[in-house]
Amino acid sequence: MQHHEADTAGSVGTARPAGPSPANDAFEATAGQVLAGYLNTRCGDFLRSLRLYGESGSDTAAAEEAASALRCSARRIGGSLHTFRVLLDPVWADQLRTELGWLSGTLAQEYACTARLHRLVSALGRLSGPGPAGAAALPGARSNGEGRTSGGGGGGGSGGTGDTGTSAAAGALTVGASRAGALLERQLTLARTRAHSAALQALGSSRFHAVADAVAVLASEVPLAPVAGAPAAEILAAPQSAAERRLLDAVSVLPLARAAHPYNAEALVHGLSTPSDGEAQDAPWHQVRLLLRLHRYAQEVRHLGGAPDPVLADAGRALDRHRDAAEAAAAAANAARTPRIAPATAYALGVLHADQRHEVEAARYEFLQIWQRRAATAP
Repeated sequence: MQHHEADTAGSVGTARPAGPSPANDAFEATAGQVLAGYLNTRCGDFLRSLRLYGESGSDTAAAEEAASALRCSARRIGGSLHTFRVLLDPVWADQLRTELGWLSGTLAQEYACTARLHRLVSALGRLSGPGPAGAAALPGARSNGEGRTSGGGGGGGSGGTGDTGTSAAAGALTVGASRAGALLERQLTLARTRAHSAALQALGSSRFHAVADAVAVLASEVPLAPVAGAPAAEILAAPQSAAERRLLDAVSVLPLARAAHPYNAEALVHGLSTPSDGEAQDAPWHQVRLLLRLHRYAQEVRHLGGAPDPVLADAGRALDRHRDAAEAAAAAANAARTPRIAPATAYALGVLHADQRHEVEAARYEFLQIWQRRAATAP
């Protein structure tokens, strides 16, 4: 591990890379040396990804991979500047964190549109395809708890109306699925094109070049506050504990009791009412996702080179799936509001929206299971 000598003269110091010192370990180093070592590494990743992104040319797969790595590095740098702000020049840290957030968000939009379109088109194919998997997703195929389907109105027998209702629903979905897919493709391709243009404009702007220059400087010099000269074992624990406490407080207000059922219909009912209701219900989960990410990054700073916590990594992936499903459901609902679309198209989009809201509930249930496992193993 590299160690750094902190110059604490004046109100703000600067850490510069020094050669390795085997006599010291992370607990003997100062907080500034540990934080600067982490930031130096992440800045190197950022600059390397930026170079690969520029060299990718027309190779879209390479460009996507480089952009993903670039966003990952930017998030880690920004998260560390936020959590360990007390160890840094606060004005500088806040400004760079804001700019890194702008860059990461701008680059993410194009690839988010691509992934959302692929997810929705794949879901339409699954829902409208032959076999019991597609039929089970249709409203007409759901049981009313009395041994009959909700589309059935009479007694038993192979000629009951339940089978007829399910077949009619399946036929309507098959008819509308292709049109719904075409509508989604038009809308999301347009959004992706606009996001691509915005990304190109951002990467050519003076604002971006200022961010890249700031990261290049940060790769070798970190503006530190005088408190960063204290031992890492004494200083780093408090910011990390604060990040963990914010996460635990946010999790404590989640409706985990309702998430205990894998396919709770409450989110579906809210999601079908108005956009504001759906956003309000999803927002606390999105906030937990962001706070979980900050907590994981704080752990990386304190345990540089150590293995990540697998439970937190699993919880993060579950919340990523929650975010993706919620945004896909919103895209389906937005497409369904298109004026003058055919009833079959609107029906297919409604089924697709319901399917993605069920995915939201499944992700919440998965997160609950992971979080209970973490609570059981916590000291």
